[in-house]
Amino acid sequence: MLKSLINVKLFSLLLFSLSVLAQGSKNGVTYDGRSLIINGRRMLLFSGSIHYPRSTPDMWPDLIQKAKHGGINVIQTYVFWNLHEPVEGKYVFEERYDVVKFIKIVQEHGLYVTLRIGPFIEAEWNFGGFPYWLREVKNITFRSNNEPFKYHMERFSRMIVKKMKKEKLFASQGGPIILSQIENEYNSIQEAYHQNGVEYVQWAGKMAVGLDTGVPWIMCKQRDAPDPIINSCNGRNCGDTFDGPNSPDKPALWTENWTAQYRVFGDPPSQRSAEDLAFSVARFFSKNGSHVNYYMYHGGTNFGRTASAFAMTRYYDEAPLDEYGLFKEPKWGHIRDLHSALRLCRKALLWGIPSVSSLGDDLEARVYQIPGSKICSAFLTNNRSREEVNVHFRHRKYFLPPHSISILPDCKTVVFNTAKVNAQHNARSYEVSNSANKGTQWEKYQEETPKPEEVDTKSNHFLEHMNMTKDTTDYVWHTIYFDVGYNDLPTRGDIRPVLQISCLGHALHAFVNDVYIGSGHGTKIDKSFSFAEPAPLVSGRNKISILVMTVGLPDNGAYLEHRVAGLHTVIIQGLNSGAHDLSQETWGYEVGMKGEKLKIYSSKGLKNVQWSDAKHSINHPITWYKKVFDAPSGKEPVALDLSSMGKGQVWINGESIGRYWVSYLTPLGDPSQSMYHVPRAFLKPKDNVMVVFEETGGNPYLITVRKVSRDTICSYITEAHPPSVSSWERKEAKIQAKESEDLQAEASLKCYNHKVIHSIEFASFGNPQGICGNFTMGTCNSPSARTIVEKACLGKTSCVIPISPSSFGGDPCPGDAKTLAVQARCGPKIHDA
Repeated sequence: MLKSLINVKLFSLLLFSLSVLAQGSKNGVTYDGRSLIINGRRMLLFSGSIHYPRSTPDMWPDLIQKAKHGGINVIQTYVFWNLHEPVEGKYVFEERYDVVKFIKIVQEHGLYVTLRIGPFIEAEWNFGGFPYWLREVKNITFRSNNEPFKYHMERFSRMIVKKMKKEKLFASQGGPIILSQIENEYNSIQEAYHQNGVEYVQWAGKMAVGLDTGVPWIMCKQRDAPDPIINSCNGRNCGDTFDGPNSPDKPALWTENWTAQYRVFGDPPSQRSAEDLAFSVARFFSKNGSHVNYYMYHGGTNFGRTASAFAMTRYYDEAPLDEYGLFKEPKWGHIRDLHSALRLCRKALLWGIPSVSSLGDDLEARVYQIPGSKICSAFLTNNRSREEVNVHFRHRKYFLPPHSISILPDCKTVVFNTAKVNAQHNARSYEVSNSANKGTQWEKYQEETPKPEEVDTKSNHFLEHMNMTKDTTDYVWHTIYFDVGYNDLPTRGDIRPVLQISCLGHALHAFVNDVYIGSGHGTKIDKSFSFAEPAPLVSGRNKISILVMTVGLPDNGAYLEHRVAGLHTVIIQGLNSGAHDLSQETWGYEVGMKGEKLKIYSSKGLKNVQWSDAKHSINHPITWYKKVFDAPSGKEPVALDLSSMGKGQVWINGESIGRYWVSYLTPLGDPSQSMYHVPRAFLKPKDNVMVVFEETGGNPYLITVRKVSRDTICSYITEAHPPSVSSWERKEAKIQAKESEDLQAEASLKCYNHKVIHSIEFASFGNPQGICGNFTMGTCNSPSARTIVEKACLGKTSCVIPISPSSFGGDPCPGDAKTLAVQARCGPKIHDA
């Protein structure tokens, strides 16, 4: 026992000595087994993923400022190869693609950057970030010990690093970039390449280190990451699933903590509670973690055709900042408060000796203490999913809700519990803009199915889809004439031949004799599918036209360069002479829609076709619609309600806001997405041109322009809650003097964007039920609740209401814990005339 104590003290002294030496180093970023060391300083790092092309440059400062306000000190982003080099050797770094500008804005806000160069990124991004031309390089095998691939990968990586160095953006040059990533989650496919996979990882690591950035490199989910590259964790619960770095000299880093789940068309809503997210982070830091990144902190929008196969246009809308950049509460506020609590533990976490002790089954205390000092922090964990417990720790009693961690920065006082949300809640609303929706004049341009004799390409076997489009369009027409004898058609009027198609993905629309007969599609999991619909054939010559499309290219998996898509078989069933297989007959092909080629969504291209009144042309397939509208008043984000449409794309003043697919319903019977973001940067004050390409048929007259807000704010706090943690600096002095149960719980409300509380829509002190936007009275309620809340809050930017019976003139439910539920509405300040 004595020997063990001596070893602990020696270890502590050694750690302290090494740390002092590390702190003395002032040149860039180093690391050891405990943390990154930035300019000689150990830090707890709270990172958030914000991808520059998924928002607009005018949004970047606000997103970064909100992240900083939420306790984030690092911004993480991928580098998107296919955006920056769409044509081999020709680079694009302007507007939304200006990664240098994005990083400099992060730097201006005093935050660090993690640059995930990849250059394979996955990210639910088209082709995993690879440019399509890379697929056509002779003898190439992606992500393998393959010379053509390694040549192009190194060339792009070197170009990006050189660009960053030129702008002095690495921390070793005084810039904000403290980490870079090479490759991405390669372990998941490495075995498919056998020894070539092993050698590729080693090569990639050596190549990256040789770029001499002066900052560490990481490989996420890469167990055999070569030294000195740090292998990091991705997932929801890295505190319990991560085996740790592959060397004791490397810190535990978490590069992707999924704040929800990315969604594909057809998915129901995805959620991850603020409580579960906070638990995962507290758990990781309690087990030697020092860096976490929220993927995503702001997801944003997949503009244009950038989304990967079946991925929705809206990306990670359930992140702390939603698609529009608005606070998603209580998630944003709850993890902000968590960051404040963890910062109070900084000295103990980064310098202390860890220990763990059991408090019972699935109960434990993890302690960090600097020997010989009072610096001590503890994490009390209840891993029981449904049972709340009281535990004893260091001669004190603590209450732990189910699946929760209490943080004690001084090993005495609970300042935060992951299951107790003190942050306010909010609800998003979409207000129809009167100015933007005045007038209903729509015009249309009707695409026609191509004539087989007029197409440029013909073949007696089906051509592969991606090889034809080269990722310049989603669409390829397949068209053919064939004859049907009079005696081949069924004689009964209620029986018709059937057009039967099998397709390797992703979707199609079928026309017989220029009549639309239906659509079919696969799924994210199984992209191949079958289609069968009655065909209105006539005796003599018939025309079949099939519009086949991808919905984004795949973004992951081994041998990505060999993926294929397109038609497999086309058969006419139900003829008197038997099935007629058209698969091996001569088909004509036309790549893309005429409207795309003529760019009729752009200001110049609008004049390339004759538009006509769309009044009597609703619900027509393969139709383009056009309308002019004014921008909504105010500064709120803008969205289009496309509930009345089917599937297609939308452009605003020539800018694509992405694919829509309202007709693809979730298992709940609703569209995965019906509201589509229109950045304010895409709009002019007057005369904005909206162009809609509808594939299957919809009603454009019901499209509405809406303003988006989260002005409905709520607080739902029980009197047994721990104290508010929204102003840690003010409370930090109380930690040594007061225990948590002595500090009174309080509800707080705050409006953002210079707005004030206009109205109290609901207030109850008792046992109210429901969620923000849908509260109801319980069986008991203080009759003075609304009056008291209105007096405290109306006309103010923020307000705080103590939660106790004395604050509400008495106890409405003696013997029961009381809850205060408040729902308020924010609005602009009303100035005197």
